[in-house]
Amino acid sequence: METWDIYDVARNKMNKTMVRGNQLAPGEYHMVVHVCIFNTSGEMLIQQRQPFKEGWPDMWDVTVGGSALSGDTSQMAAERETLEEIGLKLNLENVRPTMTMNFGRGFDDIYLIEMDVDIRELSLQYEEVKDVKWASKAEVLEMIEAGTFIPYEQNLIRLYFDLVNRQGAVRS
Repeated sequence: METWDIYDVARNKMNKTMVRGNQLAPGEYHMVVHVCIFNTSGEMLIQQRQPFKEGWPDMWDVTVGGSALSGDTSQMAAERETLEEIGLKLNLENVRPTMTMNFGRGFDDIYLIEMDVDIRELSLQYEEVKDVKWASKAEVLEMIEAGTFIPYEQNLIRLYFDLVNRQGAVRS
């Protein structure tokens, strides 16, 4: 059973938790994280979700993402999700997210990381991840158009790629 901390609109913890799948009350929010890993060639590491995964089955997605569990900081959630989903250990201590986006019922902390990863050495979580590969900005945008990538706003994907090539990425 997965439990999440509940936050108010100003992102203050409310000393309340909820079980995943339950409804948030008005004025309650939860935190999710996304980690986008880019290599020094400017490609993003993307994952294909398992065909039996609830929500966007068999589709491609950014490197990793998920909900922060009760007690997690944003950094802890990003590190945990990356280790769980693709078997890659990150150290995000004292690292702020590149950006935070608000969505209807929560906050999404996005980490852009630049590091060269040998995908043959990754350990994919069977329950979540079918495959991984490196993809260019053009390839990801084409996949969105073709309906094989989760339908993110294309300008958001462009922003990720543009930021990583400027000041926005944590270099590892």
